Amino acid sequence: MDPDVWTQQVARAYDESSAHMYVPEVLDPAVDFLARRAGGGPALEFAVGTGRVAFPLSRRGIRVAGIEKSEPMAAEFRRKPGGRDMDLVVGDMTAVRIPRQFSLVYLVYNAITCLLSQDEQVACFRNAAAHLEQGGRFVIEVFVPELQRLPPGETARPFHIGAAHVGFDTYDLVDQHVVSHHHTIVDGQGSTFLSPHRYVWPAELDLMAALAGLRLTERHADWSGTPFTASSRSHVSVWQKPCDPPVSH
Repeated sequence: MDPDVWTQQVARAYDESSAHMYVPEVLDPAVDFLARRAGGGPALEFAVGTGRVAFPLSRRGIRVAGIEKSEPMAAEFRRKPGGRDMDLVVGDMTAVRIPRQFSLVYLVYNAITCLLSQDEQVACFRNAAAHLEQGGRFVIEVFVPELQRLPPGETARPFHIGAAHVGFDTYDLVDQHVVSHHHTIVDGQGSTFLSPHRYVWPAELDLMAALAGLRLTERHADWSGTPFTASSRSHVSVWQKPCDPPVSH
């Protein structure tokens, strides 16, 4: 995550600005899904942020560790009850290593797209694979690029228009980049937040997984297991690290 994007101001307002992601109907299915895939083993969250998913998953009895690049986001994580009791490493999820293995590594809420090059995204998969025990799973939640909804010749598309917030995305179709523009007015004061991303296709993620030695085992449209189709706007995908075959004598 770019430190110029995930600043102290953004981190302090993050939970409030993402309140819709904390409601039970959104958060509970994600935690349920991840707890089942962890199978009682330890879990590692890449881009753990302020702990939206890590804390409730930990309350399910799963030992959770996190990697977070943004110092301000990590500081907000540690301020929460239990935040200093959980293993949290500040660093880049493409390279930082925690010296143990996990049954589950996961990356939610489009965080894979915060890595702005294909090389970084490939490195993320390889780092996830390096942290997984045999049979362990890597789970990603991410949007499907919405280029079918972009009229020919246009590079911008609104995603929210409200009384206090206007949001739109601008696309660079050559480099697979999209910038989300958030313009908000609170108590008569305006603010702007720009969030850059590299959008990535499901098939491209599968190739990254294969390069890391992982194989696709599940793909759903959401955390509740809705079937993934050509019209799905997001997906939850699971790749597994194969177990070594038994040695024959």
